[in-house]
Amino acid sequence: MENTESYKGHTIYWSGYEHQHEERSSDWFWALGVIATSAAVTSILFGNVLFAILIVIAAFTLGILATKEPEIVEFLITDKGLYVGDSFYAYADIRAFWIEEGKEENTLLVDTLKTFAPHLVIPINEVSPEHVREMLSAFAVEEELTEPISHKLLELLGF
Repeated sequence: MENTESYKGHTIYWSGYEHQHEERSSDWFWALGVIATSAAVTSILFGNVLFAILIVIAAFTLGILATKEPEIVEFLITDKGLYVGDSFYAYADIRAFWIEEGKEENTLLVDTLKTFAPHLVIPINEVSPEHVREMLSAFAVEEELTEPISHKLLELLGF
């Protein structure tokens, strides 16, 4: 790691959408309804009414989330840690980071020690990836990381 003293007081700030929003057609909602109804009816036929209720609630929630516009989140890298909206990740909680370049958007991948947010996937199109790499490498280890499968699955579903 580099000399952390040279980065005291420095910050990198940008904002971006929390996720890529994709407009859903009415066919998508019909497919969601048909799949959820089929799964719920099958669950009832097997005598599991509680699971059927869970399927209906999950499908309803998924439908609501699909119509919701993504919020703009503010990102901040300081000499203390990484801010993602209202969440703070101290450098002591960051195990490693990696910057994925070359796709349609540059992405900062952060592996943390936090239980409920162990992997962060942050778009960094509005700032220089080299500037972000230079600042973070003074405080954290740069290690090749891959985007979590759960995040890729959510992207595939359009969330």
